[in-house]
Amino acid sequence: MPLLRDKLDPVPELAARRADQPISKLEFPFGFSAWLVTRYDDVRQVLADADAFSNDFANLTAAATGRAAPAADPGGLGFADPPDHTRLRRILTPEFTMRRLGRLQPRIADIIDQQLDRMATAGPGVDLVSSFATPIPSLVISELLGVPYSEREAFAQLSESRFDIFANLGDPMGAVTESLIYLKTLVQRERDQPGEGMLGMIVREHGDAITDDELAGLADGLLTGGHETTASMLALGALVLLQQPDLATRLRHDDTHTAAIVDELLRYLTVVQVAFPRFARRDLQIGDQHIDKGDMLLCSLTSANRDPNLAAEPDQVHPPQASTAHLAFGHGIHRCVGAELAKMELRAAYPALLRRFPGLQLDIDVADINYRQYSIVHGIDNLPVSW
Repeated sequence: MPLLRDKLDPVPELAARRADQPISKLEFPFGFSAWLVTRYDDVRQVLADADAFSNDFANLTAAATGRAAPAADPGGLGFADPPDHTRLRRILTPEFTMRRLGRLQPRIADIIDQQLDRMATAGPGVDLVSSFATPIPSLVISELLGVPYSEREAFAQLSESRFDIFANLGDPMGAVTESLIYLKTLVQRERDQPGEGMLGMIVREHGDAITDDELAGLADGLLTGGHETTASMLALGALVLLQQPDLATRLRHDDTHTAAIVDELLRYLTVVQVAFPRFARRDLQIGDQHIDKGDMLLCSLTSANRDPNLAAEPDQVHPPQASTAHLAFGHGIHRCVGAELAKMELRAAYPALLRRFPGLQLDIDVADINYRQYSIVHGIDNLPVSW
């Protein structure tokens, strides 16, 4: 249920739980259970409190298997607790300061323009997902990491199956393992000859302070967090804009509202539907609900961002009075480290698309659009458009 949508909206049951039973038990077919947290204030509390809640991957494997069996830890920041999380984030954060991201800004603009040129050549009818939404973040993250040009197409395919629950039931860690194998190879090459991308810069600045496995895990987190999510936002955001021409006109003609409109689209769409699982470190209370030590909690970002306590008329898009406190990127020490990069891409891509194709329109009936189901990252697989 937390992964289901009614087109762009959460299913009604999620709002009903938020109103009547904001923290409720979910029983999974795999033999374990979790508390579903749905209210904005409660979700923010859980995400902010790293002392009370753990993200350690070992907790998840124990919950799924019933024993603390070893499993292939995907690494990265999302499944790490302090002090490891603190050390790794301290290494990674400088690469996402506005000063360092500034060097990427011209390349982002070039990448967007090149995709728009390809659309113009292929059009006037194209699939906006495959021609615009998917390649832009893939090329940007490749540029950020320093992936060789000859490997970028294969690199882009590594994240496509990561978020489909049912596609990975037979081998839930298979897609992760394949990605990490490639990224470890890339890291080893950067050790031998550091390039100008992020991996090369970290190798030069931190050397042996970070292992190959740790650096590959960080890169994998950036791949999954920066490719599929931004691609979904570009596609779904474009769908919203094509159905709200007044909003599209603002973006096309007035740069002063771009940041606020992007922020509101992030809140409204909330493509990452649930946060990384949290595990209670001790017995505690959230609102009226008692939580036992070891219990797993799933925080619904979708529900939190549609909470009436966060925004008036939360099921509508209302820029430029956007909420700056939305949880689309999470919250606390695990807030997405690449949030500013994602915003930079969205703020550049939406206006560029609308200006290049002022007559852009859907080439499909809205009722016929197929949305992903049971995917941690909500999205669509295609979006035919013409101009």
